[in-house]
Amino acid sequence: MAESRVRSVVSMANQKLTVQWAAILLSGSMFISSLLGIYRDRLLNGLYLDSYPVGIDAYTVAFTIPDFMFFILVSGALSVTFVPVFNQRLASGNKHSAWELSSSLLNFMALITLVASVLIMIFADPLVRYVVGPGLDESGRALAVSMMRIIAVNPFLFAVATVIASMQQAIGRFTFYALAPTIYNIGIIIGAQFFTSGINIFGWQVFDGGIMGVALGVVLGSVMQLLVSSIGLLGIGFDYRAKISWKNKGFRRVLRLLPARSLDQGIDYFNGLVETNLASHMADGTIRAYQQASSLSLMPVNLIGVAISNAAFPRMTERLAEGRSELFRKELRGVLRWIIWLALPVSVITFFGRGFIVAFIKNGGNQLIAGLLGALVIAILFRTIYHIAARVFYAQQDTKTPLYISIFSIALNIILAVTFTNIFGLGVYGLAWAQSIVAFIEVVILFVILAVRIPKLFTRTFRRAVGRMVIASALMGVVTYVSVQLFQFQNNDQSFLATFPKFGLISVISFVTYVAISKWMRLTEADPVIARVGAVLFGKRRS
Repeated sequence: MAESRVRSVVSMANQKLTVQWAAILLSGSMFISSLLGIYRDRLLNGLYLDSYPVGIDAYTVAFTIPDFMFFILVSGALSVTFVPVFNQRLASGNKHSAWELSSSLLNFMALITLVASVLIMIFADPLVRYVVGPGLDESGRALAVSMMRIIAVNPFLFAVATVIASMQQAIGRFTFYALAPTIYNIGIIIGAQFFTSGINIFGWQVFDGGIMGVALGVVLGSVMQLLVSSIGLLGIGFDYRAKISWKNKGFRRVLRLLPARSLDQGIDYFNGLVETNLASHMADGTIRAYQQASSLSLMPVNLIGVAISNAAFPRMTERLAEGRSELFRKELRGVLRWIIWLALPVSVITFFGRGFIVAFIKNGGNQLIAGLLGALVIAILFRTIYHIAARVFYAQQDTKTPLYISIFSIALNIILAVTFTNIFGLGVYGLAWAQSIVAFIEVVILFVILAVRIPKLFTRTFRRAVGRMVIASALMGVVTYVSVQLFQFQNNDQSFLATFPKFGLISVISFVTYVAISKWMRLTEADPVIARVGAVLFGKRRS
């Protein structure tokens, strides 16, 4: 009885959602996850950034190789290759083949990532010493090796969770898919809050604590994320088989598509390895500062670009599977407009309010992190747009074109990073400027190819609308700058409660201005926002 009740509740929570509601759910989940991430980073920075910069750098370095293996083997590579093929099977009514494909992929990914995890544990020392942390001193290097061996289990746990989540994404079930990142952050927070002071079981000290406790929290978060993702399987009819069906055409199709996208992901993350290597030769704490600035820059990218693109992607694959190319073009144009309309003001607010934003993760702020975040603002704008542009190719089951563009972009990024840091002497700022320049170039190339491949996608109406969005953002920027001068960040703003109200007020004033200007310029994206706010403030109008 209890089991059936649980299944009923899970089934209700895991209902299929429209693109709009899926985007809202994913954005909301990512927002909550981002808030938890801010609290996590605030906790870690408060504990170690000033008092133990070598340790926090080692912790950051320990993530690089496990994350690299996950990104190159699984991550986005899986969802964009698996979802179109899976949906084709469902659209043709062949559920048996769809579930056989899912089981095979789950088992295959679990197997190869388990091997990868074991290899990381074995070769952690040379990986840190020669690849990602050659500039660390001996104590930092030893700590990074120890933490990497603990975190090495992540690729395996993440791979299983990602296959399970991709199945739910493919059929439009986003509830538990959306919860997983939040649960992961909770695990790390538990580690930082409790494990760092040691672990006692029945009076026995089984773990001494310290920053290694955070690494244990990372593993706890990974396990919790896998469990939550697995709950989402209830009620969707998944028929698991403990074997790899090599004869399944869908599985073979995914394996053919996977290498190009995996390499695309891998070389993208390879750039991160190079950046960590370069930063390891700089002052203690630089690795952490750059990682924190990059993480902050990714928050709006995830909240807008990734969330909306993930929500729209299954519908895009369905439209193409149904042969409705005109509707595909129209919906894509609408999604592009929404993403650009949202990304522009967020980038402007991030630039002018970067001091406040950094203060959320470090009491009193940090000038280096704030400066790096300012240099990454251009990357925020274009990385947000990049995700929907790239998914157009993946919806068409073309993983090679984005791969070729990524190879060029990453090569350019590495050349610029080395040139700016070592030749021009820009230090860690050179890494940030290299990212921003390459993000712009990458989106321009994608848009040029899309314009050729999908005629009439970028219509005159679309181009004029984007131009009006840019003007609206520029006008809003003046208001944002004035607001920041009125509510300046002070050195005595040493708590979240002291800084958040100011930043919140600046953001509200700025966005209200942006919406008003957008309405005046007849941008239709402002209409549903105004209608929603009106409904919340005044209720539904009675006729």
